[in-house]
Order: sequence, then C-alpha cells, then structure tokens
Amino acid sequence: MQVTNGKARGLISLIPMIALVAMLALNINIFGSDAILGASQVALLVAAGLAVWLSMWLFKTPWKAFEDAIKGNIGDVTTAIVILLLIGAISGTWMASGIVPTFICYGIKIISPKFFLLTACLLCALISVMIGSSWTTIATIGVALMGIGKAEGFSEGLIAGAIISGAYFGDKISPLSDTTVMASSVCGVPLFAHIKNLMRSTVPSMVVALIAFTVLGFTQGGGADENIVGYTDVLQSKFNITPWLLIVPIVTGIMIARRMPAIMVLGLSTLLAGFFAVIFQADILREIGGKICAGPDNKVLFTGLIESIYNSVGVATGSAEVDSLVASRGMTGMLNTVYLIICAMCFGGCMRAGGMIKALTASLVRRLRHKWSAVAATVTTGTALNGIVSDQYLAILLTSNIYKDVYESNKLDPKLLSRSVEDSATVTSPLFPWSSCGMTQATILGVPTLMYLPFCFFNYLSPFMSIIVSIISLKKRK
Repeated sequence: MQVTNGKARGLISLIPMIALVAMLALNINIFGSDAILGASQVALLVAAGLAVWLSMWLFKTPWKAFEDAIKGNIGDVTTAIVILLLIGAISGTWMASGIVPTFICYGIKIISPKFFLLTACLLCALISVMIGSSWTTIATIGVALMGIGKAEGFSEGLIAGAIISGAYFGDKISPLSDTTVMASSVCGVPLFAHIKNLMRSTVPSMVVALIAFTVLGFTQGGGADENIVGYTDVLQSKFNITPWLLIVPIVTGIMIARRMPAIMVLGLSTLLAGFFAVIFQADILREIGGKICAGPDNKVLFTGLIESIYNSVGVATGSAEVDSLVASRGMTGMLNTVYLIICAMCFGGCMRAGGMIKALTASLVRRLRHKWSAVAATVTTGTALNGIVSDQYLAILLTSNIYKDVYESNKLDPKLLSRSVEDSATVTSPLFPWSSCGMTQATILGVPTLMYLPFCFFNYLSPFMSIIVSIISLKKRK
C-alpha cells in the first residue's frame, strides 16, 4: 500500500511525533530531570524507527534514503560536537585556573548591593555568561541570593524571578552554553554569528527586565550582603585571585572580535587557561592530580591539568555551595548532550527522508503570508514544545528541524531561525511546572513555578521581542 494523498500523508507523519511526545512525557514522569541522561535519547531512536517503518511501508521510501539522511544530518553537526567538547575543556581550565572564581569575586565587589533585585539579576547574568550554565548559577549563587533577599523582606517569587532572568540571559548568549551551540549548529549558523544576531532581541529584553526589577526594588533598597561576601572569602582562601587572570578572557574576546573560527578560539583559550592554571593555581592542580596518581610534582601537576580538561572534577573548599560552584564538567560532562544531538539527528533525518517533515510543514508554508509570521510560528512552536516534550534540548532540536525547510523555502536567513529558536525554546523552559527546567529550578530555589513565573520578565519577554525585532528588521529591508 502506498499513500500519495497530501492530507493523509500529513496525518500519518504526525504518528512518530505523537509517539515521541508520549514517550517523552512518560520519561519525564519516571526519570524527572534525569531523562536527558538516556531515556530521552531512547525515545528519539524509537520514534525514528517508527518513522522509518511507516515511510517504507506506506510511502515506499527506500532504506538507502534513510542512511543518507542520517549520515548527512550527523555530518552537519560534527563541528558542533567538537565545539561542545572544547566547551567542556574550557569550562574545566577556566575554573581550575581561577578565571571564573576571579570574575565572581570582582563581580560581587563591583556591583552595588544597594538595589538588590537589580544586583541579583546582573550577578546571575554575569556568572551564567562565564560558566554557560543557568542550572549551576541558580544552584549556587542563586541559592545564596534567595537567603539574602528573604532576609531583606522581598517576596520569594520576585527574588526567584530576578535570579532566573539573569541566569537564562547567560545560558542564551554564552559561547560556553550547550543550548547556544546546539541552536546555532542545528540551524547551520556559525556560533559567534549566532550570538551576535541574538543580541538584537536579547539586549532589549534584558534592558526591560532590569528596568522592571529596578522599579520593583527601588523603594526597598538593599541591606548587608554578608552571606554572599562569604562566597568571596572562601574563593579567595582557596584560589589565587589576581587581575592577571583576566588576560585570558580579554584575549579570548579579541579573538572573537577578529572573527576567528569558534574551534580555534575555544582551543587556544583552553591552552592559555591551562598555562595560567600551572602558574597561578598549582596547588589546585596538585589537589586534582593527587586524587589520580602519586609521584613527582611535575607528574601530579600534569595529571591535574589533563584531568581538569577532560573529566568532571571538583575542588574541596569547605563550603558545599562553593564546591558546587567551582565544580566543572570537562569533556566527559558534554557527552550526554552529544548523545542527545546524535539521536535527534537520526530522528530528524528519518523524518526528512520519509518526507514527513515536508508533509507537516506544507500547510504551514501556505499560511505564512508575511516573512515575520515565520518567526511568530517558530517562537510559538518552541515555547509550546517546552510544555509538550518537557525538555529545552528537545524543544530546540525539534523546532529547528521542523522549520529549517520553511525558512529555506521562504528565503529567510538561517540566523533568523536560530535566533527565534533561542528566543523561545531556550528561555521559556523554566516557565512550565512539569518541565525538567521548571521542576529543577522550583526545587533548588524552594519556590513554586507559578509563584516565580510572573516575575521572570526576561524569559517571557524574549519570544515577544523576537517577533517585534523581526518585524522591524524585515520592514527596514524593504
């Protein structure tokens, strides 16, 4: 039997998508936020198998088409996989060398605590940009800020909203963020070109959010910040905090400004940070290396350096919160994301080879009367998928795959797609109580999702700002 009717083909093409959503919902119910460690990948492969079976049986698609599509899809993200591994390496060396602890210490001292909500948002944004992780930022500095804010009389929802807004700002634009790399690579956009384009919608959203937090906290002021200053005391007792370490991010910034390839920038920055780690944080490297081997000092130092590059390592500071902050994932910490990307590329390749993505988007393309409506459809889908599949990584991957052909057929810049995906799928993830991000942030901060949701200004302004900016920019081109 072969199905040729377009409407019937579209309905059949929904089956793998529905099956995937059902399996992901079951995975979230069983595994919670740990679903990304393997269960989500299995769901993607099962859904891919279902797409292959239906396509071969009903559409008479040859097996060779699926092989070629999978090879092509995975080939398209090989650069992204290398970038992800280098991100793991740079996160380890920047932590072991004391670069991130230096930024944290200086950031706390420079940013005035007079306006607490503004300070909380900016501090979380700064740290999240430096480490590329909203979860780590919220679980460390965020927890400390919750205690300070409650002591000063702010509502829990308002404090959590400021923390989450700042943390997801960094998660969205940091070159160390796996979601940022994922969105750019799947959409076929160079990493730094993607980040530069993101600024058009991200900066206005953040400015509005900061104004809102300033207005809300203006009359309440800020009190003593002894809890968070305690963080700097612990970091200064463990790491050699010095302005010399700022050379590494400055050089990295210069390389980015000169538009050097992302792999080259990340690789050179990792090497430079490793060199500075040996000079300024030899004791830290000895502590890391001493857990692996014993022997001459040079051997232990070298072991600690290599271990910080490729493995998940931690440093004992005497404070559980600070221990969590200075822990790094290394290359091995990126493998689950790599695993997820490969499985998602298999699913996307099978859906594409069977003509299922084309069938699903055919009716959508006919309804797009304006170019900016593609952006509106993208941000709506990205936001909705966060609620449906309950995982921001899958929302990014699925939205990108669904709309890639739509943007190509409408001759829209792929940077517009990658920005629209990030403006929705990345930042709206903590707004759903049942999603992995929503459950995690609510648990970490001890604040129900629905309580902090109204104050996550940056998170829900971003999708609207994406549409507004696209309308303005597209009109200017006419």
